[in-house]
Amino acid sequence: MNKTLLRALLGVALVAAIGTAIALRDHFDAAALQAWVEGAGAAGPLLFMALYALATVLFLPGSVITLAGGALFGPVWGTLYNLTGATLGAALAFLIARHLGADWVAKKTGGRMKQLVDGVEQEGWRFVAFVRLVPLFPFNLLNYALGLTRIRFWHYVLASYLFMLPGAFAYTWLGFAGREALAGGEGMIRNILIALALLASVAFLPRLVKRMRAKPMLGVDELKRRLDAGEDFVLLDVRSAADFAGEKGHIAGALNIPLEELAARQNELDARRDQPVLLVCTTDRRSAKAAEQLAAAGFAELRVVQGGMTAWRERGWPVVNA
Repeated sequence: MNKTLLRALLGVALVAAIGTAIALRDHFDAAALQAWVEGAGAAGPLLFMALYALATVLFLPGSVITLAGGALFGPVWGTLYNLTGATLGAALAFLIARHLGADWVAKKTGGRMKQLVDGVEQEGWRFVAFVRLVPLFPFNLLNYALGLTRIRFWHYVLASYLFMLPGAFAYTWLGFAGREALAGGEGMIRNILIALALLASVAFLPRLVKRMRAKPMLGVDELKRRLDAGEDFVLLDVRSAADFAGEKGHIAGALNIPLEELAARQNELDARRDQPVLLVCTTDRRSAKAAEQLAAAGFAELRVVQGGMTAWRERGWPVVNA
């Protein structure tokens, strides 16, 4: 059978399976899951992990299974089974996407989408770690999307397993605490408080990770040194055109793209994508926003000039007024 036709048939079968699973998801609840797992006896944990993996592939909600894992197996074993099942499902979805669509995407992707994919691939496991700790996109959809990139499979699997651990443990404990609360067991209040503390910690992770990923700002003294040394980089001034050419002036050699126009004029930077981009504004707030936009578009080497033109002028260094 023609390979393209086979892939198309497998794709249709997958879409049909996902559609069927979504249509029948009302029958997939914690009570049904508990009955299946308990009915499997000693093989219950294996069945649980297999069901978790299948649910991940078929876009069924993982939260129900994670909470059930905590209720069925406790916080420790429940975390292990939840994490293993979720990672197996994520790996299967990744492989399905890679074998069914990666070649087609590589041929068809161009322009800004290609830049975004290239940026993800350059970060590799670090990008996987980031999106596992900071759930910016739906988990099930992200597994397929990452399979369309050239991220290495084992980097993807190991980063997924390690960096999903905090969230898996928090929600598993929540399921365990819910079971204890319903049963009226000893330590009920303590378990609930621990669950709330873990959830609060997971909610704080995005801010912490964002700070860890952000590169430190570049001082104006270091910028001046690099300029004097003739280093190769893009100095991007994101002030308005009026401010750029006004009495406060700009640094010689700077490229002016106002923050408000950056999304529309980003293509002006494409030819210099491999160079570091140093961002300057009046201070550093707007340039930090510009750095976030460019980072989302796949630019890897971005540094915000701390204090911006205000700090530059305080040093008494020359500016261009034109």
